[in-house]
Amino acid sequence: MDKKIGFIGCGKMGSAMIEGMLKAEVVQPADIKVSASTASTLKKVEQRYRIKGSLNNQEVAKFADYLFLAIQPALHQDVLEEIKSVLKEEVTIITMAAGVSIEQIEKGIGRKVKVVRTMPNTPSLVGEGMTAMSVNEEMTEKELVEVERLFNSFGKTELIQESLMDAVPAISGSSPAYVYMFIEALADGGVRDGIPRQQAYRMAAQAVLGAAKMVLETEQHPSMLKDDVCTPGGSTIQAVAALEENRFRASILEAMKACTSKTKCLKDH
Repeated sequence: MDKKIGFIGCGKMGSAMIEGMLKAEVVQPADIKVSASTASTLKKVEQRYRIKGSLNNQEVAKFADYLFLAIQPALHQDVLEEIKSVLKEEVTIITMAAGVSIEQIEKGIGRKVKVVRTMPNTPSLVGEGMTAMSVNEEMTEKELVEVERLFNSFGKTELIQESLMDAVPAISGSSPAYVYMFIEALADGGVRDGIPRQQAYRMAAQAVLGAAKMVLETEQHPSMLKDDVCTPGGSTIQAVAALEENRFRASILEAMKACTSKTKCLKDH
């Protein structure tokens, strides 16, 4: 890709993205420049990835064709005000902060600009992220393909309407937390039955990983895959019945409802 990639902010998520792009070789180190708020953070990133860095956000903004804003939501207004006069005419702004809309970015820049609103999740840190994205009308098909290629270097992407962004945390942004709780519960059950703790964690995590891969690769309905495990009169269907009696699926739906409600509340404030 013959594009310059800029990152304003380079915490865990920004670093994960850079690592994914470099590993997939969709970008060369010379074509990435980052800014950070501290010299120590900048030095670590420069040494680890052999990329250029700066303590000056404007320097990165001048450099980038695709500019990632890897910063907290509250910082967007100030950063946009700082960089808007030095941006390239055809720059694409990519935000990944919850509650920051495409309209806010456009207003912050003060002119028509290409914007991609994204919501990645923490499994991006291990190359298995799930990123939802929305774009404005200024984006071309070619540019969209290039942005998807960047994000696919550390996971999967789904293009959705921006009006659906408030629903994303519940299904993919926050849901790793629910899965970690499930894995912990599985491991606790294994420990209760005598399996050593670390083995129990590995066995539970691999089972979850394998089940997710089955859904993605077979493209069968999850209920069909579940049925394949449930022998008539067997132990698995007994376990499934117990989960249903304890409102397993209803509890997940209630958790997602609470997550979406809180997301909307944060956006309104």
